[in-house]
Amino acid sequence: MKHPTTPSSALALVLLATLVYGFVAAPSIGDDAGTSAALQKIAAGEHRSAENKARDRYRHPVETLTWFGLRDDMTVVELSPGGGWYTEILAPYLRDRGLLYAAGFDPKSEVDYFRESAKRFADKLAANPASYGKVIVTILQPPGELAIAPEGSADMVLTFRNLHGWVGNGHAKAVLQAVYRTLKPGGVFGVVAHRGDSSVEQDPKAASGYVNQDYAVALVESAGFELIASAEINANPADTRQHPEGVWTLPPTFQLGDKDRDKYAAIGESDRMTLKFVKPVTP
Repeated sequence: MKHPTTPSSALALVLLATLVYGFVAAPSIGDDAGTSAALQKIAAGEHRSAENKARDRYRHPVETLTWFGLRDDMTVVELSPGGGWYTEILAPYLRDRGLLYAAGFDPKSEVDYFRESAKRFADKLAANPASYGKVIVTILQPPGELAIAPEGSADMVLTFRNLHGWVGNGHAKAVLQAVYRTLKPGGVFGVVAHRGDSSVEQDPKAASGYVNQDYAVALVESAGFELIASAEINANPADTRQHPEGVWTLPPTFQLGDKDRDKYAAIGESDRMTLKFVKPVTP
């Protein structure tokens, strides 16, 4: 896997960020051997299914979280955790010294999908208190429910493959403002999202699931954040982005069923951008 910075250039970026953005960047840019080893041990744990572990080759959780600068004493908010794929790693890592908020669907929603998804996630947490017993579940259901964690409390907010949904339903601005409010000054906003073809104009509804990287950066920065680094950790050059059912054509969804399944399995999961933003001390 290719990382965008060497140790010397990483240090230069941290120093530059300190001068330009007015904060001391506690999370380092670059690998931390201790963090990586701890995350790797958790990723290999028996609490994770073989099916979920098989996706590590596409989602690179250890490399991604290490690169974002995750530390075990942080207060972290995971947005829209879905089935809890990343929660499986974040919760045990933060359990003893840190704090994890999981901001998901409203369990009292009138929409069946939202309500049932929230229940499945709650049941997952309840079934393994040793791993998930300290997770604080909150609601992210824009435009009404945006109290993802106490204001100014988070060292880091993370989102994985959710940006297209917020763009498509017109809630991106509200969600990003909620993230901004929740982060401490100098806090990190880590974004992993399906990356679109920059030569094609961005679909304002992101119907294919893809979002152009320049569009994503501009959108997040419009909420007051500053981009300090990008990485190719989750890149997939084999993804042409031209699929009948968008990103859902590819694994793990395989929206077309058995049709051309081997072809899409060979491509693997979507090409993804990995972006690291900060909330400046001085807005």
